Amino acid sequence: MNAGIVPEMDSLMASFAASGVVAVITLDDAGHAERTAEALLAGGIGVVELTLRTPAGMEALRRMSRAFPRMVVGAGTVLRPEQVVEARDAGARFGVAPGFNPRVVKAAREEGLPFAPGVFSPSEIEAAVEAGCRVLKYFPASTGGDAAHFQTVTVPYAHLGLRYIPLGGISMATAGGFLAQPGVVAVGGSWIAPRAVLASGDWVRVEANARAAHEMSLATRKARTP
Repeated sequence: MNAGIVPEMDSLMASFAASGVVAVITLDDAGHAERTAEALLAGGIGVVELTLRTPAGMEALRRMSRAFPRMVVGAGTVLRPEQVVEARDAGARFGVAPGFNPRVVKAAREEGLPFAPGVFSPSEIEAAVEAGCRVLKYFPASTGGDAAHFQTVTVPYAHLGLRYIPLGGISMATAGGFLAQPGVVAVGGSWIAPRAVLASGDWVRVEANARAAHEMSLATRKARTP
């Protein structure tokens, strides 16, 4: 987003880069919010996209944000302008969407919520840039090809200094390839805390997945640094 409108975006990008991985969470029980956050933080991941796909989503966002203020908790699947206000009031530090909706982007700007709309094609990237966005969710990352495909789509805009968060079908096996690409500030995925695992309350597995993902991101970034 335009840094002049949403000044906290720079500090958010630092948090994204430090984590390297954004855990995409879908909770059916808001009562699992705190335990989920504990497991992720113990594994080294401090950035979460909590999707609004379930009735429990907004309350889970509220509980996680309130209990863990040092965690960067954002709202995912923000599809309507009114959800921007609800998410901000619930404590969301940022918002993302699977696609580019000008009305939602406008609402986020007016509300002061850092927002990354979903883009997949050059035309969508240009529409988002025209709307003032500088951080973009590249979605769906895996079904559109590998990291080389991502590079092909985004390289014409490298001079604009855009930042990307690839999500959608990324796994532990493919995350490193995307994370190594210039312009990628972090990768996101639900493989760290799958919906079924969260429903079963297997926090040990969530922590182990988070630790493996965080270590992978550190190793990838170290290898990328000259």
